[in-house]
Amino acid sequence: MRLTPTMEKYILHWGEMGTRWGVNRTVAQIHALLYLSSQPLNAEEITETLGVARSNVSTSIKELQSWKLVKVVHLLGDRRDHFETMKDPWDLFYTIMEGRKQRELDPTMSVLRECVLESNADSDTPADVKKRIKDVLEFMETLDTWHTQIKGLPQSTLLKLIKLGAKVQGFLGGK
Repeated sequence: MRLTPTMEKYILHWGEMGTRWGVNRTVAQIHALLYLSSQPLNAEEITETLGVARSNVSTSIKELQSWKLVKVVHLLGDRRDHFETMKDPWDLFYTIMEGRKQRELDPTMSVLRECVLESNADSDTPADVKKRIKDVLEFMETLDTWHTQIKGLPQSTLLKLIKLGAKVQGFLGGK
């Protein structure tokens, strides 16, 4: 695949942003390449286009598959696996949000629930510390509820809500 300067800039920036989001640079660059590609790519094409090691491509593809961001497709007459990603930014957003919730929010809420339960029988932990732990749990459960509600909204409704922005505050009576 031949990259234009614009495509190269996009891929390099996506890789840089990936590192800031806690994602390996090559993983993010492969995802960006597949997003920009008009057809599925095989591992050799990814390797050649990005100039990265074949083993790095394989590992990165597996990571992207575990996040449900990349899937394998087969092309008639070609025995190799080819890879593609979703092209709709909303689908990508929802997939990433769901994955992060499962990997980060859910385990944290489980540990916080255990801490709250254990602290009820724990006379050594100060009351203000117990309250702060419980406050974090309640905050995260509120985020979880909000996530579930937002996830159920039609995309058109969510887009309207986002575009309303601060106008919602006026509607709700806040300053």
